[in-house]
Amino acid sequence: MKAEARTDAVIPAAGVGRRMGSATPKQYLCLAGKSVLERTAEIFLNCDRIRRVVIAINKSDTRFSSLPIASDPRVVVCDGGDSRYLSVISALEHSTAPYVAVHDAARPLLSTRDLETVLDYGERDDDGAILALAMADTVKLGDEGRCLRTVPREKLWRALTPQVFKREILLKALRYADSAGQEITDEASAMELSGYKPRLVEARDPNFKITLPQDLMIARSLFGDKTC
Repeated sequence: MKAEARTDAVIPAAGVGRRMGSATPKQYLCLAGKSVLERTAEIFLNCDRIRRVVIAINKSDTRFSSLPIASDPRVVVCDGGDSRYLSVISALEHSTAPYVAVHDAARPLLSTRDLETVLDYGERDDDGAILALAMADTVKLGDEGRCLRTVPREKLWRALTPQVFKREILLKALRYADSAGQEITDEASAMELSGYKPRLVEARDPNFKITLPQDLMIARSLFGDKTC
C-alpha cells in the first residue's frame, strides 16, 4: 500500500444468494481453489491505490473468519444489514478514506485496468463514477411473458461495479434514500436521488456478477479452474 492511497474498497457480502440454489452463500463457493469472496477481495488488496478493504458480512456468518484474508491487516470486517444498501452504510461507517469503491462480492473478474480507470474518474468527480456497459442488444418492455414494445437502447446502460464516490457524500445519499423509503439497488441510484449525476465509465473487460449456477461455470472456465 502506498501512502497516497485515498480510497477504501467496500464489499457488501451479507447476502445468501438464493438464486444460486446452493446451501452455501455464493460468495463462499469455490473458484480456482479459493472462495469467490477471496478472489474479489484480492483484486483490491493487490491495488496500490486501495487503502483498506471493508467487508460487511452477515451477523450469523461462520465462514469468513476461516479465510486467509480475515487476518490481513488491511481487511476490516463489520456486520451487514438486511439489504445491500444497509450493508454498504455499515461498511461506510467503518471506512476512514475520503473515497470508496463499492463492489459486489460476486464480481471476481474485475480487471486491473477497469479498476484503475473508474478510480481515475471517481476520485476527481464530486458526482462519482461507475463502471457500466452500453446496451448492445435490442431491449423489450414485457408484461406477463409478452413483448409490449421495443425500448430505444441508445441511452441505456447496464450498471456494474465498482462504483466510486466521496465517502461522506455517498453515506449522506444512502441515509437520505433510506429515510425516504426509496428502493436502492445500487449506490448510483442513491446518488441520483440526491441530485447527483455519476459518470458512466465503460468497462473493457469481463466483469459479470455470479448470480446463477451457469455464471459460476463460466467464471471457473475463465479462471482455468480445475480444482473445484
